[in-house]
Amino acid sequence: MIANWTRQTPGTLSLGQGMVSYPPPDAAMQAALEFGRLAENHLYGSPLGHPKLLAMIQTKLRQDNHICDQAYQVMVTAGSNMAFLNIIMAISDPGDEIILPLPYYFNQEMAIQMLGCVVVPVPVGEDYQLDLPALQAAITEKTRAIVTVSPNNPSGAVYRENDLRAVNALCQQRGLYHISDEAYEYFTYEGAAHFSPASLADANGHTISLYSLSKAYGFASWRLGYAVFPEALLPAMLKIQDTNLICPPAITQVAAIGALAAGADYCRQQLPALALTRRHLLQQLQTIADICQVQATTGAFYLLLKIRTSLSDLELAESLIKQYQVAAIPGCAFGLQGDCYLRISYGMLSPTQAGEAVQRLITGLLGLCRKNPAT
Repeated sequence: MIANWTRQTPGTLSLGQGMVSYPPPDAAMQAALEFGRLAENHLYGSPLGHPKLLAMIQTKLRQDNHICDQAYQVMVTAGSNMAFLNIIMAISDPGDEIILPLPYYFNQEMAIQMLGCVVVPVPVGEDYQLDLPALQAAITEKTRAIVTVSPNNPSGAVYRENDLRAVNALCQQRGLYHISDEAYEYFTYEGAAHFSPASLADANGHTISLYSLSKAYGFASWRLGYAVFPEALLPAMLKIQDTNLICPPAITQVAAIGALAAGADYCRQQLPALALTRRHLLQQLQTIADICQVQATTGAFYLLLKIRTSLSDLELAESLIKQYQVAAIPGCAFGLQGDCYLRISYGMLSPTQAGEAVQRLITGLLGLCRKNPAT
């Protein structure tokens, strides 16, 4: 809906798209250009992924995530959304429950529902940090997993290491899987630190980690991610992969080998510009603090705005596009109900474009909230 309104309104600047503005590393592009010269490039490959890419992922997991346990299996997928869908198919049956802390990532909510399972949303604190007693209280005999997304989409929260450790221990105690989505692992600011629960001792029987190249390496359209999961799930994961995809696309895997050769430093080089844009956005939004509350979270490239207005978030998002040519995602997409929320992304636009977009946003919010004040 938001995408359609944006396409129908020429000149709209999008603060909605969850992508980065920078391209893949040169090594990835060169590898893709050279692809196809070997006969083996055109054959089915392993359902787990290209052996060289798998070896590079294992090295990355040890170096960046401190995941050294050889009991984990790795499977390359067509993006981490596919990895999540594969995992839910492997661990659950229709009617089973999956716990998602609010606000949740909407593609995960949709995947769970598509498979006939039940989403159990659990509120978080005002700072968007996990509410451990609430998570524990939400567990029933039908619960199969608790999902954490850190750094978080849509809030930008980086979950505290102690809380992630507690969730992992809770899952172990209750016989659940802890699904840790770490697509934004490198996107942290102001000293915030990312933590991978699969690095914990005795976690290999119940911990599942999801990763993506889409953000860190500018790979959004290439569709390349991977899942790290307990060995016991391997037979089910192989059946699912073979049925849905047979094997990950070879050309994107070859490009990914080039990307991982560049390493995490490629993403880290982009962070100062993102941090500067983030700082400018927060400063500008402070000028309308009477109608717009924003938590200065320290991860990903998202901010959640709580707006004082009688409009619903969907009505507000539509009016911002059609009247002020700026797009944001309504909070209802992420399970937020009652109050009016908008998610904005500062990853896709250049600093100049982001500055213009937030000025349009501020102008639009002032105009619309004055006409439609909170009751």
